[in-house]
Amino acid sequence: MYYNGIYHEFYQYNPNGSVWGNIVWGHSVSTDLINWIPLEAAIERDTPSDINGCWTGSATILPGNRLVIIYTGADPEKRQVQNIVVPKNLSDPYLREWTKAGNNPVIQPVGPGLNSGQFRDPTTGWIGPDGLWRIAVGAELNGDSAALLYKSKDFLNWTRVDHPLYSSNSSSMWECPDFFAVLPGNSGGLDLSAAIPNAAKHVLKMSLDSCDKYMIGVYDLKSDTFIPDTVLDDRRLWSRIDYGNFYASKSFFDSKKGRRIIWGWTNETDSSSDDVAKGWAGIHAIPRTIWLDSHGKQLLQWPVEEVESLRGNEINHQGLELKKGGLFEIKGADSFQADVEIDFELTSIDKADPFDPSWLLDVEKHCREAGASVNGGIGPFGLVVLASDNMEEHTAVHFRVYKSEQKYMILMCSDLRSSSLRPGLYTPAYGGFFEYDLEKEKKISLRTLVSLEGLFISPVAHFTHFLSELKMNDVPCRLIGRRWRASAVAAGPASWPECTPWRLSTAWPTCMPSTTAVPRSGCHSSGPGA
Repeated sequence: MYYNGIYHEFYQYNPNGSVWGNIVWGHSVSTDLINWIPLEAAIERDTPSDINGCWTGSATILPGNRLVIIYTGADPEKRQVQNIVVPKNLSDPYLREWTKAGNNPVIQPVGPGLNSGQFRDPTTGWIGPDGLWRIAVGAELNGDSAALLYKSKDFLNWTRVDHPLYSSNSSSMWECPDFFAVLPGNSGGLDLSAAIPNAAKHVLKMSLDSCDKYMIGVYDLKSDTFIPDTVLDDRRLWSRIDYGNFYASKSFFDSKKGRRIIWGWTNETDSSSDDVAKGWAGIHAIPRTIWLDSHGKQLLQWPVEEVESLRGNEINHQGLELKKGGLFEIKGADSFQADVEIDFELTSIDKADPFDPSWLLDVEKHCREAGASVNGGIGPFGLVVLASDNMEEHTAVHFRVYKSEQKYMILMCSDLRSSSLRPGLYTPAYGGFFEYDLEKEKKISLRTLVSLEGLFISPVAHFTHFLSELKMNDVPCRLIGRRWRASAVAAGPASWPECTPWRLSTAWPTCMPSTTAVPRSGCHSSGPGA
């Protein structure tokens, strides 16, 4: 959230180790979304309503600039209940201390068909036309997934509405629901509690099946329900926020720059013993600005502009042409952290292979079968990163073009299967399809952020304006303590109008002025995505 000039990041955290358990709310602050100062835990498990864990929740700014957080706690019977905390001292710019409401839990899992062990993760609140506050809570209701709707006059005393905001029998539980408004074709964000333009759409996002999915639709004020534009019975066909290792995301309206920012969690792909050895587990992905495309069909994302403050000198490559099987090493993209932007221009789109809609049911399987070394009509072409000298270890990010009736479908794959020689790792091939008007725009742009940090873990984020992908893989064995290579590659004709790599500096938190010492040990380093 952004409050009184400070960005606050809250996260589930085990203060006793790098394995799951003893969950409290960690807390870090920043003025620029890049350099962060870790503080003491904001919410700890010290009352009956959260003694077995302080889980996901959301912050809401009330009239008068009053701040409140509602979060899920696990009580002594391990029922999931909703609790309230407020800042203890609003004069403290970092909001280090929080006070729990005396009437916690403010919402309990009561009512027919409600599973008390699947009732969590309340959303940010919004005000309806009746002046009452509303929140949604993820739940399992009569075996179906639901975003249950609750109303309150004072944000302390809540009443469940007799119908959910939305429910589906395609799954049994939604974690970390998020509900927000967007304007088609407008990259600016909207505050859900402010006046929403008539042309706005609403997004209902949910976490399930180890990924984050969403629906676009309208919020009907009369019925107090979300009505999706398209209803798909098979949840495998639901739109995804991200096509890689990205889960439990939350968004917030950034009033400083008038944008909506989304943040997600990326978990580990190595073992628990590896996590213990390095002393930490999991990262938050690079924060992204998120908005709706001009057609009102798909969410678009891009790294927050503040990431560019880490860029060093750029090295520009222009006017190159990749022949079939060509490989061009990108100079300047071999540092421990890099930001690479590359444009691919397609010269003969009539050679696109036909699109098979069944691929949408298991895109990762198709990425495995149509790997970076398998030639197609158009593609694969893309980028190879974290590559050892002999390419024995590498991560391939590649595109393919398919023709589907009157439109083109672009497949983007991020293939980790050769990312490391180290055994016992989870190295999948991620992927996703997106529509693209190649007859109007024959250029595909790719931005890749790479960080070679630590012994076991390396985040790589890939962005186009239509699809984003974040994954984590282990550092290639042969790259430990060494630099790596990045190359552009094409299995078919593709020109390369421009490629610009930047070496990225490390984000170093700057201690903010304060009359009170910062808890813990003051300033700590955190690379991009931490």
